[in-house]
Amino acid sequence: MLTNTLKKSIQSSYRQFLDHRNLKPRSGQKQMIAHVARVLGGIESDHNNERKNDNHLCVIEAGTGTGKTMAYLLSAVPIARAKECKLVLSTATVALQEQLINKDLPELNAITDWSCNYILAKGRGRYFCLLQAKRFLDSQDDMGQMALYEDEQAFKIDEHTVAYYRTLLADFNAGTWDGDRDSMKNEIAEEVWRPLTSDHTRCTNRHCDYFNNCPFYQARDALDKADIIVANHDLVLADLSLGGGAILPEPANTIYVFDEAHHLGQKTTGHFAYNLRLKSTIKWLKTSVRQLDQLIAETNQHPSIVQYIDRMEMPRRDLESALEQWLQQARNLFTTANTDRDRMRFANGLVPESLMVQAATVAAAAEKWSMKAEQIVDVLKEALDGSVVELDKSVAERWYPVLGVIWSRGQSMYWLAKSYASLDDPGTTPTARWINVLDTVDGTDFECRSCPVSAADTLKEHLWDNCFGAVLTSATMTALGRFDRTVADLGLPSDTLCAQLPSPFDYQNSASLIVPAMKVDPSKPEEHTQEVISFLNENLPQATATLVLFSSWRQMGTVIDSMSSALKEKIMAQGELSKNEILRRHRKKIDDGLSSVIFGLASFSEGVDLPGDYLKQVIITKLPFGVPDDPVDATMSEWIENSGGNAFMQLTVPATSMRLTQAVGRLLRSESDTGEVILLDRRVVTRRYGRQLLDALPPFRRQIER
Repeated sequence: MLTNTLKKSIQSSYRQFLDHRNLKPRSGQKQMIAHVARVLGGIESDHNNERKNDNHLCVIEAGTGTGKTMAYLLSAVPIARAKECKLVLSTATVALQEQLINKDLPELNAITDWSCNYILAKGRGRYFCLLQAKRFLDSQDDMGQMALYEDEQAFKIDEHTVAYYRTLLADFNAGTWDGDRDSMKNEIAEEVWRPLTSDHTRCTNRHCDYFNNCPFYQARDALDKADIIVANHDLVLADLSLGGGAILPEPANTIYVFDEAHHLGQKTTGHFAYNLRLKSTIKWLKTSVRQLDQLIAETNQHPSIVQYIDRMEMPRRDLESALEQWLQQARNLFTTANTDRDRMRFANGLVPESLMVQAATVAAAAEKWSMKAEQIVDVLKEALDGSVVELDKSVAERWYPVLGVIWSRGQSMYWLAKSYASLDDPGTTPTARWINVLDTVDGTDFECRSCPVSAADTLKEHLWDNCFGAVLTSATMTALGRFDRTVADLGLPSDTLCAQLPSPFDYQNSASLIVPAMKVDPSKPEEHTQEVISFLNENLPQATATLVLFSSWRQMGTVIDSMSSALKEKIMAQGELSKNEILRRHRKKIDDGLSSVIFGLASFSEGVDLPGDYLKQVIITKLPFGVPDDPVDATMSEWIENSGGNAFMQLTVPATSMRLTQAVGRLLRSESDTGEVILLDRRVVTRRYGRQLLDALPPFRRQIER
């Protein structure tokens, strides 16, 4: 349980924070501190500091203005230190990471007696790889830079790029640049940056000649010394996919705080998805033969390598043949279906039997092929250790990344094919499986994809069962006012503490929710769009600071084209500029006394902080239902229906509720803000689910026009 010493420490830090900010205690913030402290402080551990009890998780919905970031820091930091655990703060956005690193943590360190070490953790791809850079500059890299798919344009360096690489290398060697992409003086294009990085399949780790100067491993050393690590959800999931403890601290010795946790489920399913482009992979396999022949030549016919490469040839031929047959079956499926659609989803995730059989053949061949590649990787690793004296270390160092890519690619093929060859366990949520048709530089290709429809099992097995403790928080953790969807989707125990905190905002007197008397609803898309155009042309001329949210690019484009010339001058639309630049220009226009209107889609429904006069009106053109043909959602819907449920009410409406809550949450960002939300969709009034959606929103003054 929470000790008196810890309780007093937390209370003291909170008082210091309030005094420093000259603030009064907030009810919601105090409640959140108490909830987090009660759960994390109640975790019991044995003499090895391993968790003994299961009540180690909590979910907290804390809206804007609650002060949730400070609440979880003030409670979690002292407890993590007392229990000798690492604290990982995971977010979904760069903006919140920067706030934690540059503002919140330094402030608390300054006003309390914590003296905590904290650091921002990044993936390997954000760091400069000296080996890769020098290989490029020495013109020795042609054989090692295989694109993931052969139809992708290989990056070719020109004189300007070579000079730029030399400048970067010189800056790094001189100590004027630390090798972190985010600390560069100027932006760098992704295609220019990518060749300068590595990944876990190509990195030789301590065997590399540049290991002691490696920016990534220097950052890793700093992670080991840090008390608090700020990361993003993708990095946490990448660590879990490698078994946990590979990038970040071991989960068993870590307390996680997931801020913006409503993204965690979707991030997880995407992280454990697989894909395979059939035609491109066949072409890639053919080029691998030339590469392996070159390896034999460069290693002077090394017996072990020759033997393993010889043993790779038969599985490679089998794999190529099996993929050719799979490609033909994919073509036949679309021909037989007589469809011009570019996607075929398999109902209930069930792949046709002939395709399952073929996938099993591919999986078997891919497993054998990648196994032989792994054996070569092991030989090269031994050469790097110096235990294979007849194999030059520099040759092994150059070829290790290449074989790492081949092995990794073989593994990806295996897991995708295995998914297609398998039936989902009865009673469990299914896996969505579908094929996309792609237009590439080499003609039509077929991409097989596989994705779990639920993150529940993955998170339970890899995270919740293993971590010391975790807090999940966001402004939108409930759907239709309940936590049951979040608990189920994220695989949390049914007895997890879930709390919805009171908002400090006076919604009734600060803002209005207006539903105009629209003649048609979005079920008649063309007519509805025309009515939206008329409404905006009539009302936006009087607007001072407005955000208009659309659910589709098509509707937004049609509306923009139909705006008056005068309105077009003050509208900035998503896609014209970066999100940050649109927001910067919007603020400047308001500061200059001008009016400004932003047109945006889903990405502007969250992560947009425009307090005070920067935003007075949010217009939502239609309820934010999900994409109707999304393969993952469609498969989940089928599973719910087949289980006797109602997919629309159990899946679609709750998800829409969360997105709608996010959208209206753009309006009030501080207790002094005022404004209005206008919803141009009468379905909240005319459909039976409408009342649930309205009741789940903050209690604005409602104005339902008749």
